[in-house]
Amino acid sequence: MKPFPLKDPIAHITWKGDRLLMLDQRLLPRRIHYLTCRNAGAVARAIRCMALRGAPLIGVAAAYGMALAARCGRRELARAGRILRRARPTAVNLMHGVDAMLAAAALASEQDLVRRVTRAAEAFHREDIAGNQRMAVLGASLLRRGSRVMTHCNAGALATGGLGTAVGVIRYAHHVGKVSEVFSCETRPYLQGSRLTMWELMQGGVPATLITDNMAAHVMKTCGIDAVIVGADRIAANADVCNKIGTYGLAILARHHGIPFFVVAPATTVDMTTPDGSRIPIEERSSDEVLRIFGHPIAPVGARARHFAFDVTPHDLVTAIVTDRGIVRPAQGRNLKKVVG
Repeated sequence: MKPFPLKDPIAHITWKGDRLLMLDQRLLPRRIHYLTCRNAGAVARAIRCMALRGAPLIGVAAAYGMALAARCGRRELARAGRILRRARPTAVNLMHGVDAMLAAAALASEQDLVRRVTRAAEAFHREDIAGNQRMAVLGASLLRRGSRVMTHCNAGALATGGLGTAVGVIRYAHHVGKVSEVFSCETRPYLQGSRLTMWELMQGGVPATLITDNMAAHVMKTCGIDAVIVGADRIAANADVCNKIGTYGLAILARHHGIPFFVVAPATTVDMTTPDGSRIPIEERSSDEVLRIFGHPIAPVGARARHFAFDVTPHDLVTAIVTDRGIVRPAQGRNLKKVVG
């Protein structure tokens, strides 16, 4: 692959050797503020409270959390692994990050533990950056010149260790003339699309239009959408895709309107131990995130609400899955296994 022309427009995660700096995404776009994590517990809290989010980035952060724990010995490393695994249950990248660091630790002597785990965490991060770039090129190859695309939630730099998955494809495709305009769904209730994706696209100079989630069908019908491009938090062995709540509905709408539906995610998002989407644990978050926006109530006092953070899109609604190891098309279990192993 030729040298990649785009860079992450923001320094959203920075490893300093004895601490991890991360952009607090809860405050965007109103304020830019960095959190400092000096131990695995602080990293787990940042993941749990959504200061950072996005499956690949959670995995990278967990790897660095394990590197911090290694400074206190093997017992603390094992304890950190348990704490980090519990931070959020759906994104499988988190588990991969923890497992990769435990594997590195198993090969290290006591004197070499910190160095080996730290190097493994840095390598885990570098591979995510490189994988983002490979996916960007592969994903752009699926688009026609001047395409109008729709995306959901945030699958950009803020969700990964590098340029992004779905938004990485969009940014690169715009750079090479394949994307002319992006429609970003706001993504209630946490508003990742309006707060984060729009901010990223504007930082990168990509023409973007924000729509409310319930405008998607009308926009597909009237605005000439050529593709829907989303990320994933976990992909089951049969190629069912778990992603931010609302993705399943977009896939149904795309099928009705004859629009290709592309999923972009690294191989670390694939969970071959989960046979299908019905076995993926769906995180249910606090109903306060539905009943309030930035602390302000938007429903009557005493109202009840549910907050499913993710949904599962059946693989037969997915046109193709773009991974850092290749394109899975059609999105079926046997093809997924051939590409990612």
